[in-house]
Amino acid sequence: MRIRIVHAFAGGRTLTTAELGERLPDVPKTTLYRHVGTLAAAGLLEVTAEQRVHGAVERTYRLDRARTRISPQDAAAMTLDDHRHGFAAAMAALLADFNAYLDRQNADPTADMVGYVQVPLWLSKEEVASMAEQVREMLAAKMDNAPKSGRQLYLLSPILFPIDQS
Repeated sequence: MRIRIVHAFAGGRTLTTAELGERLPDVPKTTLYRHVGTLAAAGLLEVTAEQRVHGAVERTYRLDRARTRISPQDAAAMTLDDHRHGFAAAMAALLADFNAYLDRQNADPTADMVGYVQVPLWLSKEEVASMAEQVREMLAAKMDNAPKSGRQLYLLSPILFPIDQS
């Protein structure tokens, strides 16, 4: 659930909890508020504005992107079960986001150039490192793109792990 909330803030969006609820209509409001509170308390969501609405304070949040990444040091300290749980949570969120896309009235996977493919590659450690750096450079060149006419927000989820023990 928290990964889905983080994805909803992608692209530099600022959202109120009500707007977030519109983006995640399948999530009960109490669950949404609880997880937003947890993410805010952990510093992943920061309050950018507050205003009174019908006697209550409505907060607008923004994602602190720097806090959403696992550093190489933190990843190295994770146990195998930590990795297993993290991957399962990421896959569950990815599946939920994809289903939400398909449930849209105007979903058109062909026109939207949706892709999902698995490509087994024989690579040395050096080749993996080089490829990972090329992907990082490619993504870094686009990560700060701002919304504008003609742009649509896409989710890219590269996954890389060895599948053979050779």
